[in-house]
Amino acid sequence: MVAFNMPKNMISATDLMAKLPTGVTLLDVRTPEEYRAGHIRQAQNFPLDSITEYAGTDKEVYAICHSGQRSAQACQILRDKGYNAISVRGGMNLWQGPVVTSD
Repeated sequence: MVAFNMPKNMISATDLMAKLPTGVTLLDVRTPEEYRAGHIRQAQNFPLDSITEYAGTDKEVYAICHSGQRSAQACQILRDKGYNAISVRGGMNLWQGPVVTSD
């Protein structure tokens, strides 16, 4: 059996779940409507179309979307801005933890 080594700029949803209690910065790059329909409690909504405006103080940030495509794009933009940006592989599709909704 061959072990799969995930790229260092990606993390599994399971590994993210283990990191959340440490207080990581998690950006949900989906639309506000998608975010309100169900998101990880610790996630801040920062849609992909405005990610160039992100100016957080933590240099390590995690990004999640629906399937991993938009978070990968967001992470590339954030890395170009000097952040250590890590995309959640598979996005909310693979998230098994609790979600919250908002109005």
